Amino acid sequence: MNILEKVVLKVLEDQQNIRLIRELLQTLYTSLCTLVQRVGKSVLVGNINMWVYRMETILHWQQQLNNIQITRPAFKGLTFTDLPLCLQLNIMQRLSDGRDLVSLGQVAPDLHMLSEDRLLWKRLCQYHFSERQIRKRLILSDKGQLDWKKMYFKLVRCYPRKEQYGDTLQLCRHCHILSWKGTEHPCTANNPESCSISLSPQDFINLFKF
Repeated sequence: MNILEKVVLKVLEDQQNIRLIRELLQTLYTSLCTLVQRVGKSVLVGNINMWVYRMETILHWQQQLNNIQITRPAFKGLTFTDLPLCLQLNIMQRLSDGRDLVSLGQVAPDLHMLSEDRLLWKRLCQYHFSERQIRKRLILSDKGQLDWKKMYFKLVRCYPRKEQYGDTLQLCRHCHILSWKGTEHPCTANNPESCSISLSPQDFINLFKF
């Protein structure tokens, strides 16, 4: 919980990646609820009250995240919509989450038109999913063209998206120690590098499952 607490405090301080940490906390809370409800049928390490306290802590963090009010800076210079359309599209192509693309399209009518660009959604589908997966979920629009946007959200419901992280936790399988990537720990194995594996957020949550 110490590592998770530091992550939450960092998000609260920087007010960035709020949605991602909300989803992480919700998934973790749901998993813990399942374990607590099945006490006696599954193994919980430690006192049940300790796990209930941790669940209450997660709820408290979620409330703090929900209370964040992001204030827009008083900036009168160049804005995103002032950029040439080709640059706006180029930036939007860097978004790897369709929900971000939809949210951006809700900011202004011009951005909405750009966010509906078929090529954007096609690239998003091809980035996250294989050709075989895409062929199984083809959807045609009223004009007889492939509706890449609908296909993307259909594919998301059927297959996991390609994972992409700025930084990851490392687990030493020899010492059973968690550390950030690039942070060394005094491993006693003959070949420490071969013992280290990267953990995705889901892998981190799975550590709490028994």
